[in-house]
Amino acid sequence: MRDFALPGAGQADEAAALALYRARCGYYDWQLAPYEAIRRCAVERLGLQPGQVVLDIGCGSGMSLDLLQQAVGPEGRVIAIDQSPEMLEQARQRVERGGWSQVELVCSPVQQASLPARADAALFHFTHDILQTPAALDHVLSHLAPGARLAVSGLKWAPPLYGMLNPLVWWNAVQSVTTLAGLDMPWAGLALRGARLTVEPLCGGALYLASGRMP
Repeated sequence: MRDFALPGAGQADEAAALALYRARCGYYDWQLAPYEAIRRCAVERLGLQPGQVVLDIGCGSGMSLDLLQQAVGPEGRVIAIDQSPEMLEQARQRVERGGWSQVELVCSPVQQASLPARADAALFHFTHDILQTPAALDHVLSHLAPGARLAVSGLKWAPPLYGMLNPLVWWNAVQSVTTLAGLDMPWAGLALRGARLTVEPLCGGALYLASGRMP
C-alpha cells in the first residue's frame, strides 16, 4: 500500500521517488511487461550501430539492457542510470547473468550522474519524473554528441476524444510518478531544448513514443 502522498502538479520529488521504487521493485517487471512492444519500438527508433554509446536514462531493473547491448555490440557501451539502489541491484543481476561487459551501471540521480563526454543516443522509457526535471535534462543533453538520437516513451493524458481513458492513465501514473505536471506533453522539456522529435500517439493517445535527434 502506498504510504506517501499521491502526485500532484508540483515538481518531481526525489525522496518520494526513491520510496516509490523501493516499494515497486518486487513487481516492477510485471507492471512494465504490457509495454514491452513500445520498449522495443523505442530502441529501434534509436537506430543504434555497433560501437556506439547509448544512455539508458532511468533504467529501472534493466529491462532495456539486453536490447541495447545487442544493438551496440561488444565494442559499444551502454550506460544505465537509476537513482534507486533496489532497482539497480536487479539490473546488476541481469548484467551478470547476461555477461554484458559493455554495460555500465550508475546509481545516482540523473542530474548528478557521471556520464561519458559524448554519447550517441539516449533512451527515456517511462521516465516521466526525469523528463520533468530540468537539471536532469540539461545534464543528459550536455553529454550527447551533435545529432544524437533520442527515443522517449510513456504515459500521457489522452485527448478529449478518448478522455474516458484518463482515469486509467491517472491510475497507472500514481503507481510510477511523483508529479502529474507535464503529463499532457511529457516530451516538451526536450523539445524546448532543441530536440527535433516526431511524436506518435498510441492507445488512443494515452501512451506515446517520441523519437528524433538533437541538432
